[in-house]
Amino acid sequence: MKTVITLLTLAITAIIPIARAAERPHIVHIVADDLGWKDVGFNGCTDIKTPHLDSLAAGGAKFTQFYVQPMCTPTRAALMTGRYPYRYGLQTAVIPSVSSYGLDTTEWLMPQCLKEAGYRTAIIGKWHLGHADKKYWPRQRGFDYQYGAMIGELDYFTHEEHGVLDWYRNNELVREAGYTTQLLGDDAVRLIENHDPATPLYLYLAFNAPHTPYQAPEEYIAKYADISDPTRRIYAGMVTCLDDQIGRVVAALEKKGMRGNTIIVFHSDNGGTKNAMFAGVMADMSKTKIPCDNGPYRDGKASLFEGGTRVCALANWPGRIKAQEVDGLIHAIDLYPTFASLAGASTARCKPLDGINVWNTIAKGDSSPRSELFYNIEPFRAAMRQGDWKLIWRTTLPSSTDLYNLTEDPSEKNNLSAAYPDKVAAMQNRLNAAAKEAEKPLFLIDQFKVVMRNMNGEPVLPIDEGYGDDDRF
Repeated sequence: MKTVITLLTLAITAIIPIARAAERPHIVHIVADDLGWKDVGFNGCTDIKTPHLDSLAAGGAKFTQFYVQPMCTPTRAALMTGRYPYRYGLQTAVIPSVSSYGLDTTEWLMPQCLKEAGYRTAIIGKWHLGHADKKYWPRQRGFDYQYGAMIGELDYFTHEEHGVLDWYRNNELVREAGYTTQLLGDDAVRLIENHDPATPLYLYLAFNAPHTPYQAPEEYIAKYADISDPTRRIYAGMVTCLDDQIGRVVAALEKKGMRGNTIIVFHSDNGGTKNAMFAGVMADMSKTKIPCDNGPYRDGKASLFEGGTRVCALANWPGRIKAQEVDGLIHAIDLYPTFASLAGASTARCKPLDGINVWNTIAKGDSSPRSELFYNIEPFRAAMRQGDWKLIWRTTLPSSTDLYNLTEDPSEKNNLSAAYPDKVAAMQNRLNAAAKEAEKPLFLIDQFKVVMRNMNGEPVLPIDEGYGDDDRF
């Protein structure tokens, strides 16, 4: 009898890890590039059709206060590390195509964390966290599979930036025909079709749409003949093409029998572009009407105002995420610990995380455990939120401060800094304390070297996107 009990105990012990492994969800994390807050149907857009995203939002959590960094590289770094990018020097601008720096290799990234827990990890799409040295590349940072672009901007049909091909599969250049959004969708579908559902999957599907250059297949542009502005017409086609590919990914998950155990999270990497200075380097956009719409929120990409940092976002997991509007504060850094918790993955190898597990906020709409967030901390500007209050502090002379109550004034029209000097001072003290933990921005160090080369009479390579906030930069 004792022997039988022992054998039963061993059998149960062996079964439990398998059961727990089966409960771990597949994670499909979809990121759009420079998508306007109001350029999706679930946020009230009427002239661009996004039925697949709208369906996911209607059946899951639609976020009203989902925050990211003001620009591409910082947001992607925050997602991969669960830490604010000011901690490792990626807080300012994007990594220019001519630069050699990247995301600090001592950071323990999300794919490394999930892979250690038994996940198969894949990135399909845009990386933009270091390209000049392979030590920064996705395959060297925890991804089992990689397909897409290493830099930030490329022609949608040639897959080149300034004549240089930027299209890779597993570290090897790939020259192939096709529109990038559709190629990424094709690859994601193929990956799912060939995946063993018994192994949990982490798919980071990072589209470069609808970032500039504004290009779309003719059949998608033709869908919007009623939009008079030609750039908005193309942009609309880009967004609908993006939506169609997301629909194909959802359908592939359903066909494979994986949908019921898959959490899908979708958001933009920053707000839609409003300033031509930040629209990209492949074309002069200064005389073009920028097509993005951030709805009620002020400004856009590169700005510390809400339009640059509060983005359209949703999460969907049938039967596990309640269908509702979620108002709690969530920042991009919160996805790392949240995904790790769902995956049963250890974060012991991470540096101290800034992110917080917000699963109950996502799944049930509970109050967020987050009451404070940093929009960014740079030597020349910073911004943070505490509860309803938001402070923007520009330290360049003449210095200035903006203070807003976002509950009463989400469009940031009424600067209250003169009326609440004590609140301003307290939040400045908090920012200054955090700034003491910041690394120097690698972008500024890199561009200083460019200036020095110029002073020494050496050729100066072009600079990609810079930095900005409203009209002061």
